[in-house]
Amino acid sequence: MKYNKIDPKLFTLNRERFVKKMKSNAIAIFHAHPILPENGDAIYHQKPNSEIVWLSGIVQEKTMVVLYPDNVDKTYREVLVILRPNEVLEKWEGHKLTKEEAKEISGMQTVIYLDQLDAMLQAWMHHAEYVYLDTNENDRMDTSIPRIDLLFVHDLMKRFPLHKYERAALLMKELRAIKSKYEVAVLQEAVNITHKALLRVCKFIKPGVMEHEVEAEITHEFIRNRATRHAYGCILASGDRARILHYVENNQVCKSGELILMDFGAEYGNYCADLTRTIPVNGKFTKRQKEIYDACLAVHMHAKKLLKPGKTWLDITASAEVEMNQQLLKIGLLTKADIKNESPDNRACKKYFYHGLGHHLGLDVHDIGTRNTPIKEGMVFTIEPGIYVEQEQIGIRIENNFWVTKTGNQDLFKNMPITTAEIEAAMKK
Repeated sequence: MKYNKIDPKLFTLNRERFVKKMKSNAIAIFHAHPILPENGDAIYHQKPNSEIVWLSGIVQEKTMVVLYPDNVDKTYREVLVILRPNEVLEKWEGHKLTKEEAKEISGMQTVIYLDQLDAMLQAWMHHAEYVYLDTNENDRMDTSIPRIDLLFVHDLMKRFPLHKYERAALLMKELRAIKSKYEVAVLQEAVNITHKALLRVCKFIKPGVMEHEVEAEITHEFIRNRATRHAYGCILASGDRARILHYVENNQVCKSGELILMDFGAEYGNYCADLTRTIPVNGKFTKRQKEIYDACLAVHMHAKKLLKPGKTWLDITASAEVEMNQQLLKIGLLTKADIKNESPDNRACKKYFYHGLGHHLGLDVHDIGTRNTPIKEGMVFTIEPGIYVEQEQIGIRIENNFWVTKTGNQDLFKNMPITTAEIEAAMKK
């Protein structure tokens, strides 16, 4: 791993939080995916299972975590399962974790090899009444793709058909949404690296550079600061391409007079930052560009003020859409008649602001968590309003990351240039 050692208290605390939610005489079994083939013998770079990472900090394929707090043998109340190191395999794929290394990362004292698990698990299952099994229940998941996690679930339920099975995902959705101070410390490092990358490209961008050259500058800054990788596909969309929400081709020239929308974030210690800034290619906003940018920023700041415990994300989104209506009216993109004739489920602003206000953030850039239950202290959200104007060939989005506190929120990107004046100053430097 490129990143510095993470305090294992992060993972120990997470396991304790999960165990407190389990029923009595229950066993919870989590497993990570194997390495997935791409083409030929090439493989996909992957985070094998975010739940495994949350519980143990281990990112090695085929890792398992077994939690059985009522096990009569106290040695096996929490068990980390890893691949047995293989000298031949390591010559091809590199180092695999030893038991001591796995203990140091996870804080788990009992580590066994995968080829030892089956016999042990059978005995534990015979004593347990309830079984928590893990499946991917992220609301944004594509369910049309065959899933490896379900193969393990089906196999275990076939072997032990009379147990009472529970969904670990229900507990995980609640627990992972609330970040501890240890998690936010790691996330803040991802944010800090992303901040450095933005300042770097603000000094680099000028008319004539290619979008992919900007991406290269970002990647350079990420890797030199020990980031694992990009947290998601880097979006560098100059000119009218900024209206494409998931534009990732990054293959066009940046021209004077255009804006470039940059949506990128570093992954550090497996936690994801998520930033969007829209800046002028030539270093200076036009009057009209500034008008639209300031309208978007006003909505961003409006939502930021509302983000606090007790409200739901849907409540904040609804209020932000009302504010967006007013801002678009102010800059001439909507009329009073447009707003008067809107419906509650199709606000007038949706013509120019056609995506959500933001999302949970953590181990996954679109992290798990609910949108229609009250926000709680410790949750992390992005706030990312956007304005996209086809007739003016312009797209603007502004995004920061926020950790919810007892009375409000903490902007993890608080020192980042965000106003037009701050952006112009950063580019001038």
